[in-house]
Amino acid sequence: MTDLSGRRAVVTGGASGIGEACARALAAAGAHVVIADLNGEAASRVAAELGGDAWQVDLGDTAALADLSLDADILVNNAGIQHVSPIEEFDPERFALILRLMLESPFLLIRAALPGMYAKGFGRVINISSVHGIRASPFKSAYVAAKHGLEGLSKVTALEGGPHGVTSNCLDPGYVRTPLVEKQIADQARVHGIPEAEVLPKIMLTESAIKRLVEPAEVASLAVWLAGPDAGMVTGASYTMDGGWSAR
Repeated sequence: MTDLSGRRAVVTGGASGIGEACARALAAAGAHVVIADLNGEAASRVAAELGGDAWQVDLGDTAALADLSLDADILVNNAGIQHVSPIEEFDPERFALILRLMLESPFLLIRAALPGMYAKGFGRVINISSVHGIRASPFKSAYVAAKHGLEGLSKVTALEGGPHGVTSNCLDPGYVRTPLVEKQIADQARVHGIPEAEVLPKIMLTESAIKRLVEPAEVASLAVWLAGPDAGMVTGASYTMDGGWSAR
């Protein structure tokens, strides 16, 4: 089992879904975990259960992050939202928010954490991307654009951080059993003109060879391995966990 004793991990969106699963797995491996989330009450609840800290933060307010200094051996960029709409109807403010939250804030958090990581000669940047970081789907222009950008940011971080003992990788799951995915079902049914019961088999899982949702704990298990010493030579990579979707 990976031993992360003495390591400090910051997990964004850590109060629910993939982020919470990652926080719990990192804490189980011995890391001290900081739960960063817009929902301060939920962050405090999870942090208390794990013996960690809560950080209530609006990552969409990127101006407030410009001068941030972040103490983290492990940074998990996970926070995100979704909006399903045709491009011609996509609200520009919503598009900009998604890019701020899912691309600009990871950049600013990495920027804030790297000096400390460089000083220690150790760092792990783990970016929760998506199969939509390497593939596209209709009606998700902002999400796909943000995730594609995150993939590039992760690779640049890997190249710059390598000489300093810092690795950077992306995890690219398909649809994960989270509140974010569950909230999409009605929107997907609306834009595709189908009943909600048909969204999973006809939209979300149509490209996957394995016809089920990814479980948050499965994503977290890979994040913990990437955070540990055995993954020291793994950097600039994108790990798909999509049931075969991207094999097509």
